[in-house]
Order: sequence, then structure tokens, then C-alpha cells
Amino acid sequence: MKFSSASALALAAVASAKPCPETPELPKPVERIDLGPRPGYLVDDMDEGPLKEKLKQCLDDTTPWRASTWSVAHRGGATLQMPEHSLQNAMAGARMGAGVLECDTAFTSDLELVCRHSQCDLHYTTDILMRPELAKKCSEPFTPVKDGKPASAKCCTSDITLAEFKTLCAEMEGQNPDATTVEEFHPSTPKWRTDLYGSCATILSLQDHIDLALSLGLLHTPELKTPQVPMPFKGNYTQEKYAQQLVDQYRDSGVPPSNVFLQSFLYDDMLYWLKHEPEYAQNALFLDSYGETAATFPNAVANLTNYKADGVQWIAPPIPYLVAAKDGKMVPSEYAEKAMELGLRILPWSLERSGPLYDVKENGDYYYMYFNDAVNNDGDMYTLLDLLHEEIGIEGIFTDWAATVTFYANCMNIQLL
Repeated sequence: MKFSSASALALAAVASAKPCPETPELPKPVERIDLGPRPGYLVDDMDEGPLKEKLKQCLDDTTPWRASTWSVAHRGGATLQMPEHSLQNAMAGARMGAGVLECDTAFTSDLELVCRHSQCDLHYTTDILMRPELAKKCSEPFTPVKDGKPASAKCCTSDITLAEFKTLCAEMEGQNPDATTVEEFHPSTPKWRTDLYGSCATILSLQDHIDLALSLGLLHTPELKTPQVPMPFKGNYTQEKYAQQLVDQYRDSGVPPSNVFLQSFLYDDMLYWLKHEPEYAQNALFLDSYGETAATFPNAVANLTNYKADGVQWIAPPIPYLVAAKDGKMVPSEYAEKAMELGLRILPWSLERSGPLYDVKENGDYYYMYFNDAVNNDGDMYTLLDLLHEEIGIEGIFTDWAATVTFYANCMNIQLL
């Protein structure tokens, strides 16, 4: 990934309380990267062998850690412990050396772009249900568990305006299907995460996120989230207008195409950018989701040839598409081998999305689903990362805890800033 920086505009307020306080100054580029204890914990947990010895030597190295564009901040880069797509999360990701910051983009009712992992996730990633004036605008109100039906709600960015969105607090992802009250419904954080940093994190618009990444001197990877409302929205806001608006906002903010890695799960978005925005499309990542079962996986492999023929340069599959298990070991999958043969650039998602790995073999996990048999402990995360780098040649990886990837990138001298 090429690297450059640009001047910043303005950033939204930090919400440490309700309502949010006044706007702080934009941060300066992070000068001291701090990786904390997790990389060392993972290395200590590895099986004995040359890779563990190499990584242990890096732990003892006194050279300052450096940021790396190989470490791509998924939903902020500290999502393992901090509310996703929040200012606090993104700052933690940057301080752990992420060289690229992600904003998953969705649109509001007044057609402004904001950072959310799903257009309709506000009921389990923010405090909207605790705001009666906004909760009543949700597509589906909170309904308690009853007669065997789980508790539910549906609150979308498109239900509210940008101004209303900016009053929300970002909170840890989670919802309780057995809830009888709103208070029981959310937050409901998995026990292997934490609410320690989730009291009221600052929610971000896309412009806030652009300004933040510019001020930190980092690269940008926005995902055009698949709409969960009928399109065209409000009669004339088409998918094409949505895709164009995303590019226009980066262009208008002075971000060069080389510093932007667009993403989408919708292949039509990729084709639109290739036709109408070829400069920005050069780094566009197609988020492949066509190999979710053993039955569909061969078709996902076959599709790679079509992507290459259409001009797609980058693919972003989930990690398990790239890895198989053979004799209890991780090996490159057929998908990975075909992608390498075609010369496609690969940037998978997402490391650190899972709980402890010691029970993956027995209980399964999406991010390890095609190679569960080769996973025994948390230390296998570095065995996996090494395979992806050394044998598959990935050009970066989305991560929910940037320090894990930044440490490996420093140890192997990969794309350091």
C-alpha cells in the first residue's frame, strides 16, 4: 500500500457523557506505538518451533515499534475490547500501529454517510433504545421475549438524521434474546470481551473518520455497506448514487485514490467503480462471500477467474477461504492457490474476531471453519498469520486488535511506516 498524509478538516465531539461535550482538537500522528501484553501472551502460548523462537527474539528487541499498513484496523482496530466505529476505538487502533483505518459506511435519513458495521445495528451497538425520542423512530420497536420468540428490535441509520445520529453513544456489540426489558436487551457483551471502555464512546460520521485518518497520517478503507432498506431509498437515492457519494466524499476531502481502499460485498458496486471511478477502483476490495458452505466453496474458487477478467485487482475473502487443514496442519486452500495463480492481491478479514481458540476444534468458529482441526490454542493465531504471509502472500489483514498484527509485521519487517 502506498502511503501519504494530508491536512485535516474538523472532527466531532468526544462523547464521555450525555450529551457530548465540545469538539476536541484533532490528534497528531502517533509517535510511540504501544503493543501491550497481548502479542507476548500469544507467543508464549505457541507450540515450540522456529517461528516461536523468532517471535520471542522480537519480543526482546528494544527497537521502537512502528506502524504498518499491513495492520488494517477492522471497525477501528481495537474492537476486541472497545465499541466499534468509535473515536476511542480508532485511536486505540492507531496507537497499536494500524496503518489503515476502516469505516463501514451507511446512510442516514438525510442521506449523510456514517460509520456503522450494519445499516440496522443501532439497537445493539448504541444506546438508541435508551433514548425514547429516537427509539420511537426505529424501524421495529423493542419487543420482549414472549411465547418462544426472542426479544428483538431494529434500529437503522436511515431511521434518523445525521444530527440525531451524532447524539448517540457507541457501545459494545451485543443483544440478549431472552430480554424482557430494554435494559436487559443491550448491552449484552460476550464474557471474553469487556464493557470497561464502553460507557459512552464517540460515534463517527464518515467525514469525522476521514478527518481523523488524515490527521493521523493513515490510509483509509471505507466499506459501502449493503443497504437493508429497499433501494432506491426515498424514491431516488439509488445504489449507484450511494456508491458515487462515497468516492466523492473522499475526493472532496483531498484524499488521493492511492490512499483509499474501497470495499463492497456487492459485485455491482465493484463494476460501477471500475467503469465510473477507475482510479479509485484500482485499490477496491471485493469482499467475497460466495463460499460460505462446502457445497458453494468450489463456485467461489471458480469465480476468481471472472473477477480477474473484469479488472478486479484486490479480493478480501474471510480468512477460512484461504486456509485448509491437512494432517492436523494449516495449509493454503484451493481458493488461495487459485488467487495466487491469477495474481490477485489478497487482504482477508478478520483476525481477533473470535473468543479463545482452545475450543475451536470442538465447538467450531466461523473464522476457522474450514481448518478447525488444525487449531488448538491461542498461539495458533501466529501460526495462521505466518502461513498467510509466507505461503499465501497476503498484503495486509483486517484485525480487531491491531497490536497482534503490528507485532508480527515489525518482526518480519512488513510495510512499516
